Amino acid sequence: MIQNQNIQKEKVALLRCSDYDVDLIEEKLRYGFELLGGDTFLKRLIPRGSKVLLKPNMLSVENRESPVITNYKVFESVIRILKDYSSEISFGDSPGFGDSKRAAEKSGLMEVANKYNVKFDEFKESVHVKFEDSILCKSWNVAKSAYEADVLITLPKLKTHAMAYFTAAIKNQFGCIPGTQKATWHTRMPHANNFCKMLLDLNTLVHTNFAILDGIIAMEGNGPKNGSPKKMDTIIMGESLSAVDSVAARLIGYEDPLDTPILKEVYDNKWGAVLPEEIEILGESLKQMKAKNFKLSRKGGNFYFINPTVTNFLRDMIAPNPVLIKDKCVGCSRCEEVCPENPKVINMIDINGKKKIPTWDMTRCIRCFCCQELCPAGAIEIKYSTLGRILRMDKR
Repeated sequence: MIQNQNIQKEKVALLRCSDYDVDLIEEKLRYGFELLGGDTFLKRLIPRGSKVLLKPNMLSVENRESPVITNYKVFESVIRILKDYSSEISFGDSPGFGDSKRAAEKSGLMEVANKYNVKFDEFKESVHVKFEDSILCKSWNVAKSAYEADVLITLPKLKTHAMAYFTAAIKNQFGCIPGTQKATWHTRMPHANNFCKMLLDLNTLVHTNFAILDGIIAMEGNGPKNGSPKKMDTIIMGESLSAVDSVAARLIGYEDPLDTPILKEVYDNKWGAVLPEEIEILGESLKQMKAKNFKLSRKGGNFYFINPTVTNFLRDMIAPNPVLIKDKCVGCSRCEEVCPENPKVINMIDINGKKKIPTWDMTRCIRCFCCQELCPAGAIEIKYSTLGRILRMDKR
């Protein structure tokens, strides 16, 4: 991908921020923008009169201190800076499950937005768009406000993710797909490589302009919803979403960013900067900021086989599966509700007449892990078979 050393590198600001204090975060963000070019950079990013849309991560209805979502204090700090460059700022998202307005209110984002006269969009109104120059997906229904914004700034949360390995700047725009239409994409793109191609097309379509990644407290383990908080004291900023994600991936333990599905697709499709030599990190040292003993949801890399029959056979034998932790299950049936397959892969069965628990038809499961992602009790984990662990040298 790199032809010579004279190729322009993508600049990413890597910042150390030890607390969710609005003034401190604002100070760090202003420093990050200075590293990237200061006022001149911001005026280029946000031309006069631009309508700016902020896209936080509101995966589900969560309390304001939850590590699942973009922290409301990061949100406020960003608004404080941007209001000097635009008088028309809005924010929006479409959670994977639950009402978007309720999610915005419970997270504290709505309170902050009202304080600064920032409008909220529930992403319920969509537009149909054709995208002929796409990598994979040429026909779209996307949130109208996301598609029509002059400037879209994504505010992702750094978390592990069962299907995508981790979620950061690129994947955050999946929330620009309104409501239940997300399930259709999981069904259409059951394999991670095509799903990631779709995400690249989506970001190109809505033209995501800039990323500010909240990794002050990240999430490790059973993410993106039921993992554990991980203090990382980190904010990552940049115009190149893939460069931001590449730095994030290396911070949490993926030494080779190409071991993650999304960044492998970025590289293969020449969509953006991924390799260390393509990226200039400003501010803190990557080496000094790396997390210690970060619990990844999945190890990097995949197996590839030439014969499709062999590929499908071995995939079923070594691919990770959703596994129920019965003691945690509350029998709410959400996993069954969010399963995108029709007929459903998941069925609820009675246990001693006291509660129902889910069972999976693994012959039809597409391994989108929506059930794991949106389980409110953290009762579903992703695990490999014994053969899968042996072949992947994954001893967990």
